[in-house]
Amino acid sequence: MIGLSNPIARSADWAARVPLGRALPSRIASVVLLVLSLPLWIVAAAIVWASLGRPLFFRQSRSGLGARPFVICKFRTMHEGRDVDGALLPDALRETPATRLMRSIRIDELPQLLSIARGDMAFIGPRPLLPATIAEFGELGRIRGTVRPGLSGWAQVNGNTRLTNSEKLALDLWYVRNRSLWLDLRILVLTVQVALLGERVDRRHVDHAVKAMPAGTVRS
Repeated sequence: MIGLSNPIARSADWAARVPLGRALPSRIASVVLLVLSLPLWIVAAAIVWASLGRPLFFRQSRSGLGARPFVICKFRTMHEGRDVDGALLPDALRETPATRLMRSIRIDELPQLLSIARGDMAFIGPRPLLPATIAEFGELGRIRGTVRPGLSGWAQVNGNTRLTNSEKLALDLWYVRNRSLWLDLRILVLTVQVALLGERVDRRHVDHAVKAMPAGTVRS
């Protein structure tokens, strides 16, 4: 479990520094991108229909700003195959080659533009997690939730699936503390790079974020 073993770690220094007036431009930009990306929606829908059938979308409740739950929507990329014990098969065995490509270039994330348009998400921020997962983080989960979850984030461009949960949390908290327009633009550029070249762990950034975790943090 990841959390705070000591309430003293609730330091004002770890309060979110949230620039004001940024939600509206993001919502407007998301609407523009929704319109421009409609041809990709059609392609993605056709791939899911041909590979997996209906439903086309995957929906799930996630934790948003201030731990407020909202429903996230993505194009479905996996079937519901299970083993002999009834447990879901590993992700890699439930994908098809076509849906795996969709995930690698992030086309499955297009419906989340709707969440940005509604104000539930931002383009950049910690990825939205299950409410139960955020609750397990304790005070760190509360701090993480002081910014809107994002379509991409600092953890996603520094290793993402190659990182441990503790490392991803450390990167998310580092982002919350150091958030700026310049950092958001940098993450946008790196997101394109990851989509084209694949995930790579930037150990320098990961180690720096881990070292910056507040005193009293329990890591596992």
